[in-house]
Amino acid sequence: MSVLPQGDRLLPVAEALAIVLSQAQPLAPVRLKLADALGLVLAEEIRADLDLPPFDKSIVDGYAVRSSDFSDGENHTLDVVEEIFAGRVPTRSVGSGQTAMIMTGAPLPDGSDAVVMVEKCNRVSANSVTVPAPVRPGQNRMLRGTEIRTGDTVVGAGTILNATKLGALASVGASEPLVFPRARVAVISTGDEVVPHGQTPGPGQIRNSNSLLLEGIVREHAAIPNVFPIVPDLPESLQQAFAAATTDADILLISGGVSAGKRDLVPAALEAVGVRPLFHKVKVKPGKPLWFGVGPVRKNGRSTLVFGLPGNPVSGLVSFLLFVRQALRVLHGLEPLVTPTVALPLVAEYRQQDDRDTYRPARLVQNPGEAELRVQTYTWAGSSDLRGVTEADGFVMFAAGERIYECGERVPFLPHHPSRFGLGQTY
Repeated sequence: MSVLPQGDRLLPVAEALAIVLSQAQPLAPVRLKLADALGLVLAEEIRADLDLPPFDKSIVDGYAVRSSDFSDGENHTLDVVEEIFAGRVPTRSVGSGQTAMIMTGAPLPDGSDAVVMVEKCNRVSANSVTVPAPVRPGQNRMLRGTEIRTGDTVVGAGTILNATKLGALASVGASEPLVFPRARVAVISTGDEVVPHGQTPGPGQIRNSNSLLLEGIVREHAAIPNVFPIVPDLPESLQQAFAAATTDADILLISGGVSAGKRDLVPAALEAVGVRPLFHKVKVKPGKPLWFGVGPVRKNGRSTLVFGLPGNPVSGLVSFLLFVRQALRVLHGLEPLVTPTVALPLVAEYRQQDDRDTYRPARLVQNPGEAELRVQTYTWAGSSDLRGVTEADGFVMFAAGERIYECGERVPFLPHHPSRFGLGQTY
């Protein structure tokens, strides 16, 4: 696909996203140990290799009995014929007038069909115990295969593996599941004015917040960040960094240098190292200068997806949520979010006056007695105001044009965590 040149035309978000997704392909699945698969997407269906539980078991500490011994509704003193601990197998059956002391999780002995909790029983001697009535069949017993049967699906392909799912896989011996690996994401901040965040800025300088922001959000999306040192606005330095990043990264995120200034040298430097441009500038605010292209084909047959993000941090964040997150989903074996936004009512009136779709930071609020969430926009100083989004739950989108949005009117809300709204599996 070749899209550039686009002249002064700003691509609508949907059109730009379609171009990004046309270049994104799932990574080749690999087998990993369970402990390393947390947060990854399962590439195969896992079926149970045995029944769970694999035997009829007690779900309490107590005494295994025959319920028929209590059909008269009376308490009975029974002979204790055995003690059965978890991990051990009964050596004898329980007959009429007999019982076996049993621990939680231990197999029930033949002949028994119920367990009475130890707290309700009175141990008369070393070899006898008084068990109270009534006792019903199946009491405190779990039958073999209650949880799952051999051959049943435990976890389906395309599922994000959380801690409970890892535990379920472990229970059926799936110790090295086939998963989509973590994407490798290179992060490069550019600019002569940018200094490390631990350094006091000099005149005209700013601390590098973008690298930390991007590194963090990459980790939140189950990918592996590789943060490069800050690159100055020099063509040779930019080319060296970009060439190094595109040799093994699945995605390259570049912060800064993609606008229209004389020192915005990133697009030319990318093309100089073989990155093919596909679009530059999107009809969105903030995030208009977004640049996207694909790197040279590597030995594994894949190309690096390259995003030139605007230097202002909130612009970069919006660009990530709209475009990079969707690409990462595909690389990780998930479908892109069909609807990345959810319609929620506004807390207060809002006046929109812009020729681009505008994303404003907003938080979720819930009025007393109301079940539905509402969104409230923040007082915000613009795309460089990262402090203004630290308490935000996402961004409200106001469509291009001039109009007043009424209090209570439903507007698209782009959440940081889409799964909260049932928009699909996400991180």
